[in-house]
Amino acid sequence: MEKQLSRRSFLKSGLAAACAVSASSLPRPAAARNETSQLATLIDIRKCIGCEACVEACRESNYDKFPKPEKPFPKMYPDRVPVMDWSDKQDVRDRLTPYNWLYIQYAEAEHKGETFYLTIPRRCMHCVNPPCVKLCPWGAARRLENGISRIDSDLCLGGSKCKTVCPWKIPERQTGVGLYLDILPAFAGNGVMYKCDRCYNLVAKGELPACIEACPEDVQKIGPRDEIIREAKKIAQEIDGYIYGETENGGTNTIYISPVPFEKLNQSIEKGPGKPHLAPAEDSMEDGNNLAAAMLIAPVAGIAAAAGKFYKMTQSENQKGGDRE
Repeated sequence: MEKQLSRRSFLKSGLAAACAVSASSLPRPAAARNETSQLATLIDIRKCIGCEACVEACRESNYDKFPKPEKPFPKMYPDRVPVMDWSDKQDVRDRLTPYNWLYIQYAEAEHKGETFYLTIPRRCMHCVNPPCVKLCPWGAARRLENGISRIDSDLCLGGSKCKTVCPWKIPERQTGVGLYLDILPAFAGNGVMYKCDRCYNLVAKGELPACIEACPEDVQKIGPRDEIIREAKKIAQEIDGYIYGETENGGTNTIYISPVPFEKLNQSIEKGPGKPHLAPAEDSMEDGNNLAAAMLIAPVAGIAAAAGKFYKMTQSENQKGGDRE
């Protein structure tokens, strides 16, 4: 009954209509961010049983968005950007890949004389002020008004700037797909970067993200960020627990609740490529160099994105013309 009520209130909220692309990609100060228009997800890891229903639902719901690479891959000159090919490893589920945008992380930690075994759904954190968006030189990454950040696979050149600046190194590249094949197959970014887009297309229709819809344990809840933060603090006070995501990287729209300090969880979890940490993360967009770079990149990225869209539109029209002939 609680799940039905939360879904009904979400659908009634009308916040899913806030999916329009932000009118400006220029960095905004924290005080100017409207938390009532941003959708955040509360993930209570006490409830997660590691069943991977969310993982399977994510894969099924986003299957049409997954890369379909062309082989053999073009030779890169110089050979500075490595080939990243996951097309023959699509069944990998224990880390983030271009075909697996959500996975379950395992942690074992002692706290207050008790041993905890916790399973943690991990995906993009959807930062309030995402460096992947602000510092993408091609305008392929964008942040929607509802706080969802996504990478436009039609515009991405796979240069991995988004991964470099992400505190958790979330995006992953697949070679052999994307715009670079049409314009600079030997010199561009060697593919497209992929990550969770929080089922923005479903949210735009007033539906829940697939992972939340499929969860049998009500682990996740979505709603306005200010309400989610209030609820997270209330739960943390009730269980003497801990919050992750409220302030990390200046604040994220993925908020975790844990009965164990995240420092201890971070020591326990397996970290590495495709397996993000749970350590503190300073606000990367408060860094003067990043802020200056974002101010310079924004107009160039806007032009690049417009050019990419025009190119794709022209290609589509040419294709339709050819089909009619």
